Amino acid sequence: MTQIILTQYSGKIIGPIAKLIGYIMNYLYLFLDKVFGIQNLGICIILFTFVIYMAMIPLTYKQQKFSKLSQKMQPEINEIRKKYQNKKDQASMMKMNEETQAIYEKYGVSPTGSCVQMIIQMPILFAMYRVVYNVPAYVSSVKEVYTPLVDKIVNVSGFKDIIEKFVSDVGVRPMYGLNFDTATSTTNSIIDVLYALPSHGWEVLKESFSGLTDIISSTATEVSHLNNFLGINIANTPFSMLKNGWSEKDFILIISAIAIPLVSYLTQVINIKLMPTASSGDGNDAMARQMKTMNMMMPLFSLFMCFGVPVGLGLYWIAGAVIRCIQQLIINKRMENLDLDAIIEKNREKAKKKKEKRGIYQNQIANAAKMNTRNIQEPMSVKEKEEKLRKTEEYAKTAKKGSLLEKANMVKEFNERNNK
Repeated sequence: MTQIILTQYSGKIIGPIAKLIGYIMNYLYLFLDKVFGIQNLGICIILFTFVIYMAMIPLTYKQQKFSKLSQKMQPEINEIRKKYQNKKDQASMMKMNEETQAIYEKYGVSPTGSCVQMIIQMPILFAMYRVVYNVPAYVSSVKEVYTPLVDKIVNVSGFKDIIEKFVSDVGVRPMYGLNFDTATSTTNSIIDVLYALPSHGWEVLKESFSGLTDIISSTATEVSHLNNFLGINIANTPFSMLKNGWSEKDFILIISAIAIPLVSYLTQVINIKLMPTASSGDGNDAMARQMKTMNMMMPLFSLFMCFGVPVGLGLYWIAGAVIRCIQQLIINKRMENLDLDAIIEKNREKAKKKKEKRGIYQNQIANAAKMNTRNIQEPMSVKEKEEKLRKTEEYAKTAKKGSLLEKANMVKEFNERNNK
């Protein structure tokens, strides 16, 4: 049975990204249709991949520059590690971290600089999976292809029972069940089922809705043209293609099913080979070992994952790897002419200015603390209090008639007489 996901994914992080990808792909689909007369989701996915990686060129270039600078600074990092190799106390560890951070600042790089691109790419990849798995839920122009047929189906008496039997017969299993609660959910559910249909499913649909043969045939033709890329239905998975090809003895289909994951693996390997890596120098750098492991695992991940996801996602992987290879060749040429010494000197100046700013700020805090403490008055001695009281009494004797001071003296005298 082919499992389908009903309508849009509602996740808080991947969900909004998937909707954004859907909007972009919809505009790209309309652009291809109106300008070139092309209605093909495979080409739309390739164009979308091109747009995404063009937008990421500044980030990619920055990452490559990070790798080059890392190679240059690695000997200094290794010297610091060697210096504190046998010192495990907290003070030594803190000192080592401070000196290491100073090296990173001097060269103007971040310890996490190589991870940023991957952090951005992974949510896009997961969101792309959701979109390709159920294109009509996200790309309104594709949904419109199915809508006329669905409108006819829901007007057939007892269509709910027919659809449920059809889903069971054709082997398409909705993950959360068919939803007939509202008109919108009913339409979306049926479109989700139709999008996931294997090629023989359309013939079964004609038998289930015999009065809709003509519109079913025309929709099937349009959908086949829409999802077809080099003879492959991008809504199918290579694993399901293998099963169908084996049962029907269709060796071309079997070869196509194997080709998608294999090409994805090879393009990923080539792309990694072209990328410069931050060498550790002594081979003991944990980050370098992790990068080496990741570079080995990622192509294998794409190889095995491609068998279980729609061909459209494999096409996204392949197109992305090919575009990155071309980008990498251009960046590598530019890197050959890069004046690393000039960049390092510029970064040193920036680091120096940052330190000066931090020093000025700390001095300002210290000075403010000193100024505040000056304003705190010392407590008066007994002698000082008596002197101040004597002066006050003398001043009181000079009070003018009718003044507040004279009235205060009168009150004082009255209290003294009553207290005797």
